[in-house]
Amino acid sequence: MSLLAALRKLFGASPAPVEPTAAPPAPAPSAFEPRRHSVQCIGPHGFHRMAYTEWGDPANPRVLVCVHGLTRNGRDFDDLARAMAPHYRVVCPDVVGRGQSGWLAVKDDYQLPTYVADMVTLIARLNAETVHWVGTSMGGLIGMLIASMPDNPIRRLVLNDVGPVITVASLRRIGQYVGMAPEFPCFEAAEAYIREVSAPFGRLSDAQWRHLTETSVKQVEGGWAMRYDPGIGEPFRKMPLLVDVDLWPVYDAIACPTLVVRGAESDLLLADTARQMGERGPRASLFEVPDTGHAPTLMSPAQIAPVRDFLLAGRG
Repeated sequence: MSLLAALRKLFGASPAPVEPTAAPPAPAPSAFEPRRHSVQCIGPHGFHRMAYTEWGDPANPRVLVCVHGLTRNGRDFDDLARAMAPHYRVVCPDVVGRGQSGWLAVKDDYQLPTYVADMVTLIARLNAETVHWVGTSMGGLIGMLIASMPDNPIRRLVLNDVGPVITVASLRRIGQYVGMAPEFPCFEAAEAYIREVSAPFGRLSDAQWRHLTETSVKQVEGGWAMRYDPGIGEPFRKMPLLVDVDLWPVYDAIACPTLVVRGAESDLLLADTARQMGERGPRASLFEVPDTGHAPTLMSPAQIAPVRDFLLAGRG
C-alpha cells in the first residue's frame, strides 16, 4: 500500500474526487454538407440580404461560384457542389428575391445590374482574388457580364444553356409562368407544378424532382408557395418581347476559357448560336446534353463529369 493510501485509510479521508471526463469535441462540419451564410448587399433603393450555401474547405483558396436560373435557387447545385467540394470552396448564392434571400422593396430593381453588384459583394466577402464560375441561364448571363469586364476575377467560365442570343420564343414561354405560380394545397401539388413548368429539364428521377421541390417551396398558411418573390416577374414582363436579345459584344469581350453546356432541345440557346460561340470571343468548348431542353440540371454524373473536367483543367 502506498504511503498516500495508508494515510487516507488511517485518517478516514474520502477518496480523491474523480475528475469528470471531458466531453468529446463536436465533430467539425463535413465538407460534403452545406453550410448556410448570408451577406448584406446594397442596391438602388437600400440594403438587402443575399443568402448563400457553402461547401468544401472554407480555407481553400480555389473558389467555385455557382449561380442558378431565373426562378431557381442555389440548392439546385447540391450534386455538383458535392462533386467539386474536394477540390474547391464551392459557393452557391440564392440571387436576391429567391431561396433564402431577402426580397426587394422596389420590384424594378430585379435586374442584371443589381445581381452583378451583389456577386461582386459576395466575392469580396469570400476574400477571393479569383474564382471559377458555373452559371445556369440567368446565372450564366451574370457570369458573362462580369467576365466581360476588364480586371474581372473569373478565370474559368461555364455557361449552362445560355449565350449571347436569347430567343424571343423562350422569353415568352418563361414569361407565362415567372411570378405567376399559385399557392398549392399540398406538397404533392407543388411538385406536380414544378414537374410541369420544368419539364424541359429532361428526365429526372423521383428523388431529384423531390429535391428540386423541397428546396423551391415553403409552407404558408393554408398550403405551400414558391420560395421566390412574385415581383421578380414584373420587370421581366415589362420588357418588349419583339426580337431576340443580342449580347454578342458582351460575349466577344470575354477572354477566359469557357465551356458551353447546351440542352440539345433548348429553345433559349439555339444550336447555331452555340456553334458561333465556339468560333468567336473566348471560342468556347461545347458539351451537348441529349433529350434535354432549357436547362440541363447538372445533377447526373454524365452532366457533372464534363463540367468537373473543364474546371479542374485550369489552375487559376
